[in-house]
Amino acid sequence: MQLVIIKYNAGNIQSVLYALERMGITASVTDDAEKIKSAEKVIFPGVGEASSAMKYLADRKLDKLIKDLQQPVLGICLGMQLLCSHSEENDTACLGIIPVSVKKFQQASQEMKIPQIGWNSIYGLKSGLFKNIQPESYIYNVHSYYAEDSEYTLAKCTYGIEYAAAIGKNNFYGLQFHTEKSALVGEQILKNFLEEI
Repeated sequence: MQLVIIKYNAGNIQSVLYALERMGITASVTDDAEKIKSAEKVIFPGVGEASSAMKYLADRKLDKLIKDLQQPVLGICLGMQLLCSHSEENDTACLGIIPVSVKKFQQASQEMKIPQIGWNSIYGLKSGLFKNIQPESYIYNVHSYYAEDSEYTLAKCTYGIEYAAAIGKNNFYGLQFHTEKSALVGEQILKNFLEEI
């Protein structure tokens, strides 16, 4: 399978690549438009800040390219948030592929630290992404912003409030949590993206 990871100025791309390599899957990391367009599947990961990531994508016309992709695309963490319409992080207009807003967690108690760092459980699972995944399975999070729960939600998580742990529309899918740090559950979800979507 021709699998491409979109290269842009966001951290975490290498760790996704290593996670795939551990599964025996080869992917190329590229910002080459033709290679991305011709890939069978595309992964759009990232850790970082929304406005600078969007500027980098726009400067290289990758923003338009991503919107026009017809094959399955999986956004992870910041990659998922950038698929949305708008982020409160520096009041950023995102790609607008999935019409959902990204909000900042509001600290509700001393126990609720922001960012959310660590293990949490997912539930309300929909889509082939979660084949062979049990509700309440644990996944690993590192984030201060979240996508609002909506009709595009494919999985939910609770941290002070209920939010979308996964979203999807047409050929685009997004995961807020880090599959590459979520042990066997994360590995199964990546496998599902490659085999079931």
